Amino acid sequence: MTAGQVIGRRSANDEVRAAVIGVRGRGSNLMRDLHGVEGVRVVALCDPDRQVLAERAKWFDEQGKPVEQVADLRRLLERKDIDVIATATPNHWHALVTIWALQTGRHVYCEKPVSHNVFEGRQMVNASRHYDRVVQTGTQSRSSQAMREAIGWLQAGGLGAMKFATATCYKPRQSIGRLDAPLKIPDHIDFDLWTGPAAMQDIMRPNLHYDWHWDFNTGNGDLGNQGIHQMDIARWATGANTLSSRILSVGGRFGYEDAADTPNSMVTWHEYPVPIIFEVRGLPRDASSRSNWGKSMDTHHGMSVGAAVVCEQGHIRFPNYQSAVAFDNDGNEVKRWQGASNHMANFIDAARRNDRNVLNADILEGHLSSALCHTGNISYRLGSHHRPEEVRDRLRSNPVASDSFERLAAHLDA
Repeated sequence: MTAGQVIGRRSANDEVRAAVIGVRGRGSNLMRDLHGVEGVRVVALCDPDRQVLAERAKWFDEQGKPVEQVADLRRLLERKDIDVIATATPNHWHALVTIWALQTGRHVYCEKPVSHNVFEGRQMVNASRHYDRVVQTGTQSRSSQAMREAIGWLQAGGLGAMKFATATCYKPRQSIGRLDAPLKIPDHIDFDLWTGPAAMQDIMRPNLHYDWHWDFNTGNGDLGNQGIHQMDIARWATGANTLSSRILSVGGRFGYEDAADTPNSMVTWHEYPVPIIFEVRGLPRDASSRSNWGKSMDTHHGMSVGAAVVCEQGHIRFPNYQSAVAFDNDGNEVKRWQGASNHMANFIDAARRNDRNVLNADILEGHLSSALCHTGNISYRLGSHHRPEEVRDRLRSNPVASDSFERLAAHLDA
């Protein structure tokens, strides 16, 4: 009997037994989120870094709820008493963890972006449907009642017809450095397991953890790191339920030379009936601000990180994951929404029922939004070097994209 069959036959009041895979960063939040949901018991943690694993397990010891520590996720999935899996591994592991967990009957909570590339995301959707298990995407804004009400109001014509959406990720990203010789991996990390399905390669940066985001072998840059949240909100708000018909990206990695290969400055245009424009900026407002990166980032529509939809009669801003504010064309506030909900509790509710219709962020939604990040990066990587004047010529017929590029160019010149 698989774990999924077990949970399917239990009463709604039975304990749900959970495991978390990848517990250094976001996974440390997910394990606490699961622990905080009534009727859930975290029974195991998994990570190829044994030092991190021991530190996270200690937290459960302090709660009087000891957990098993497992380095190899394949050994974890052999257990028959686990009902749900939450995964916050590096991006290159998301698809395999999710699909293997589904194959053993588990329901899955997968951090964003759900995949490392477009193909993987579609296979995750297919596996969820084939094995009849729920997969929740870690885009927690989807569980905010305030966000749902604001988007419903917008789509009902609250500000007239929508014209275009913008999303921004202006977050300080300093150089990750470059080593003269490959990083010596500490003995407490199983590097083979950490690398998994990615290409085995030397690490030429000082920090193995987190900075994998800026290596296309394992990450997706800030478009797929922070940006997936704002991309998802923009796609949700504008009602785009397919991949975009055309993508244009321009950008680069400026301000320093290091071991990363993802852009720290970027504009991506997704063509839809209501186009979506995404902007990444990792450098501070100007050269004089580099002594205080964290408090000197640019803003657009009053936000460094956020999404906005421009309409005939004004615009609406989504500055975080649980609020929205609408303005008329004169800048007067029209309406405000505020309030979050428990995204993890929504996942557990759907898992108990084995009903993906209960989910606020089904894997299909996660796949589509993640894919917009991936195709934006693909467009960037397929491009060639052009002078700013050449870019301006190509964007002349697209005033919205042209405006985004001009603001990026001015930012880089500052």
